[in-house]
Amino acid sequence: MAIQTVGVVGTGVIGASWTGLFLAHGLRVLVSDPAPGAEKKLQDFLEGIWPTLQSIGLKPNASLSNYTFVGASMDGHYAEVDFIQENAPERLDLKTKLLGEIDAATRPEVVIASSSSGIPSSQFISKCAKNPGRVLIGHPFNPPHLMPLVEVVPHPKTDKASVEQAIAFYQSLDRNPVHIRQEVPGFAANRLQAALCNEAYSLVSRGILSAQDLDACVTTSLGPRWAVTGPLLANAMGGGGGSDGFKHLLEHLGPASQSWAQDMQKHAFQWDTASLDALSSSVAEELKLKDIKDLERQRDEQLVELFRMRRSKTGGK
Repeated sequence: MAIQTVGVVGTGVIGASWTGLFLAHGLRVLVSDPAPGAEKKLQDFLEGIWPTLQSIGLKPNASLSNYTFVGASMDGHYAEVDFIQENAPERLDLKTKLLGEIDAATRPEVVIASSSSGIPSSQFISKCAKNPGRVLIGHPFNPPHLMPLVEVVPHPKTDKASVEQAIAFYQSLDRNPVHIRQEVPGFAANRLQAALCNEAYSLVSRGILSAQDLDACVTTSLGPRWAVTGPLLANAMGGGGGSDGFKHLLEHLGPASQSWAQDMQKHAFQWDTASLDALSSSVAEELKLKDIKDLERQRDEQLVELFRMRRSKTGGK
């Protein structure tokens, strides 16, 4: 089934970014959100990111005027959509009710993808009586209009055809969908992020180093290296390459890594007032005299350039 019209339910940061991506690829988008002022916020956001999308490259029929804000609910418009991207808040009761409504009103073959950042879809499909087999997670990394990753996470009874259709759709948007084969809370990317961030929080809150130096540790070592290879290929190359390089590195560094992991568990970040205050104070010092909007602009420009360079090196992949 050719996807021409996408329904975006919820226009917070993620939903608005998805909308921009869909529009940039020439799709028609129907949008709903019950929040006061949501329509104007969406318009302002789209106008703000459109120059960036133009610099990346617009597809045929791409237009900022190709979306319709249909109101607080998609009711009365579900029959028009060929794909649903749901972006409601991370509340199980809300998602369960909403997914039941979407399932009842859409055509049975339409894939329903949730942007849930951590709740597996098996937990909110109990009211999907028509076809729960087309429900899955389509979790982007923020912001979706720039970051290529989309985690496609089926629940145990999701149809194989729905998984394949979702992956093909995201690929058509120049995204890099990865198939998470089993449901786990937080999926993959957020779990990796949480593991690194929790150790970062611990190091800074304990005064081991400042927030500024912690960020430098990532942006001048792990960040650029992993941006090129990922951690597993980096380890394989660090082990001398070849078919045995990865195993060699793990055998060589394994005992030390185990002791580091034990120390990290011993000094895991404590979510108490003292630790939060110490961490926040160091981050505030790093942000002193810096403008968040300017930092966001620099981040987006550098991300666009990074992904453009990667596409040129990998033949568009």
